[in-house]
Amino acid sequence: MTEPENLVLTLLREMRSEMKSEFADVRSEIAGVRSELRSEIHSLRADVASDLLALEKRLSDQIATLRRAVMEYHSSAIGHGVLISEFEDRLRRVEQHLNLSAPGAH
Repeated sequence: MTEPENLVLTLLREMRSEMKSEFADVRSEIAGVRSELRSEIHSLRADVASDLLALEKRLSDQIATLRRAVMEYHSSAIGHGVLISEFEDRLRRVEQHLNLSAPGAH
């Protein structure tokens, strides 16, 4: 004679089977979320890299423009300085030629 199946044991086995099925569904959802997250991270990395390259180009352009402006300023300032010093030299030579001396000059 076979022993009758225990009702509690039967219910526990059914619950275990249902829980395994639910855990499998949860694992599947987690895997899907991970995949989506990886995809989003890769997309974000590409966006950030693109933005950094664009920023680097804009900064390089601005630095080149600034460098050009500074060089033009220095060229202009040096050029004017040369013109002023040449003018002062000429003025001194004219004063010496005409025997003019500025007050307080030695």
